[in-house]
Amino acid sequence: MLSKTVCQALSDQVTKEIGSSYLYLQMAAWLEAQALKGFAAWMRIQAQEEVAHGMILFNFLLDRGAMAELGAIPKPEAVYASPLQVFERALAHEQGITESINTIMDAAIKDRDFATQRRLDWFISEQVEEEANPTEIIAKIKLLGDGQSLFLLDKELGLRTFVMPPPLAAATAAP
Repeated sequence: MLSKTVCQALSDQVTKEIGSSYLYLQMAAWLEAQALKGFAAWMRIQAQEEVAHGMILFNFLLDRGAMAELGAIPKPEAVYASPLQVFERALAHEQGITESINTIMDAAIKDRDFATQRRLDWFISEQVEEEANPTEIIAKIKLLGDGQSLFLLDKELGLRTFVMPPPLAAATAAP
């Protein structure tokens, strides 16, 4: 059984994951308005991933007999100075998400809640990728500058595809 502390923290994390999707959709809108459709497509895929992450935790709460209590999602920033700033903000956001997940893990360890710890193990590994991706893109943008090379990177980022996270794919597989 989930403690009230862990249950509330997981519910809050569902809201944060869905809020991340909202943020990335807004970033996609700004990038699209700058004629950077590849960058925007990358952010749209990121938004899909975040919804999937939220659903993994939502389903976990329900599977544990708890009820998710979703909170308000703040309005994201809508205007950015450059694609570089977009990805710097995305990285900072993911670092905050990592900290949040680590805090939930601390609570689960304190409660000796092994099932939650197992579920969070996937998220902890996932956050390594969630921080590495914008870090790599930031490095490429800085290396390429704002010239024509930015359009090559735009084309590269537009090739990203959505892959259903294994914990959610297993939950939605036909019996």
